[in-house]
Amino acid sequence: MTLNIPFDNTYAQLPPQFYTRQAPTAVAAPRLLAFNSGLADTLGIAPSEEAELAAVFGGNQIPEGAEPLAQLYAGHQFGNFNPQLGDGRALLLGEVVGTDGIRHDIQLKGSGPTPYSRNGDGRAWLGPVLREYVVSEAMHALGIPTTRALAAVATGETIWREGALPGAVLTRVARSHLRVGTFQVFAARGETAALKTLTDYAIARHAPDARGPMGLLRSVRDAQVELIAAWMSVGFIHGVMNTDNSSISGETIDYGPCAFMDVFHPNRVFSSIDRAGRYAFSNQPEIAVWNLAQLATALIQQYEDPSDAVEEATEIVHAMPGLIEAARLRRLRAKLGLLTEDADDPELITDLLQLMTEGQADFTNTFRALMDAEARDQFLDPSGFDKWKDRWLRRLEGERDPEAVMARANPVLIPRNHRVEQMIAAAVAGDLAPFERLMTALARPYEPLPGFEDLRRPPSEGEVVQATFCGT
Repeated sequence: MTLNIPFDNTYAQLPPQFYTRQAPTAVAAPRLLAFNSGLADTLGIAPSEEAELAAVFGGNQIPEGAEPLAQLYAGHQFGNFNPQLGDGRALLLGEVVGTDGIRHDIQLKGSGPTPYSRNGDGRAWLGPVLREYVVSEAMHALGIPTTRALAAVATGETIWREGALPGAVLTRVARSHLRVGTFQVFAARGETAALKTLTDYAIARHAPDARGPMGLLRSVRDAQVELIAAWMSVGFIHGVMNTDNSSISGETIDYGPCAFMDVFHPNRVFSSIDRAGRYAFSNQPEIAVWNLAQLATALIQQYEDPSDAVEEATEIVHAMPGLIEAARLRRLRAKLGLLTEDADDPELITDLLQLMTEGQADFTNTFRALMDAEARDQFLDPSGFDKWKDRWLRRLEGERDPEAVMARANPVLIPRNHRVEQMIAAAVAGDLAPFERLMTALARPYEPLPGFEDLRRPPSEGEVVQATFCGT
């Protein structure tokens, strides 16, 4: 073994009820599909041969210093509490402190069954692995807090879902994999000592200036506020905002049935399992508040008298809707070239979004087209937009360099759903060229790159993706 990963593990030093130690399950024929060399440099991982990278990140070899384990957590899934979930197809290899000074988890996803698999096979197929690779790296390039993709490895094995599919393993990097559900499991069990230990660990790792459990709650709230506002500014729909998918660090985590909107509609849902629309686009701020309330409920269980913390927890949670709306408005103002604030801005923004809904306008392209006077072409009937535009231009008077502000706030490219699906289909057929092309283009999403104009195009009628799937 020559691959050097400078592990510096802390989660593995927590009490044993936090996880189950186990090695990944070896695969038949690991083959490296993608490796993020830039991220590897940040993590201090030295270059290595492809075969060794495939063996390590496919789960066939455990690098020196790794302490593989499956983490325990609970969670509310579509509002229903499940008292024990945990990593059913993932293993934390360990942690490194990168050249950026940040501690990062390195996790294999699709590495085989664990005690938390609930009769599942613990594996992943190629489609969701490449989807998460593309979308998480695109989110990073967009400047949105997110887990990242370090490697994708084909396993040479068949995975059975709706049929026979090629297997793969994703290596995911995160500031941590602590979730709201990590706190919920110990609160539900009445394991107060473990809950206190977890709280202290989370504070030390993510909020060193926080004072006690309520300080941590406030820190998580503020991180989630910015995250949700960022999602809303690019038309991103997570799809499964369960509390076990709500990260304490404020990163986007678990790209299952996620999607980006093409035609704007506030109630858009893509996730095939979100039948009631709980996690629709416009509901995401409300769900983030709901999830924070579940964290607050868990955290106060460690107080000798929980009533001592109820008032402060209530204040922290109740402030969140206003903070999200303020952050959302700040980002949407920037998309319109506005840095100053005006009392009429919320109405100006709401009216544009309503016109986009009625006119079936593409979310990403409409905002970007405001820069070159072509936005009216996005609307079935542009007459309403023309009137709105006059109001907007009057509002822009006196703003400094609005085009530069808009260029930084409005991406040219997003990972459009139909392009992701086309990429997956090609990869299953053995062609990685569309994957590599998407990765090249989406690494610079705010630049109008020559040769990638086709990736800006919304789907044709026959290309529209109506639903997305989690892949488990």
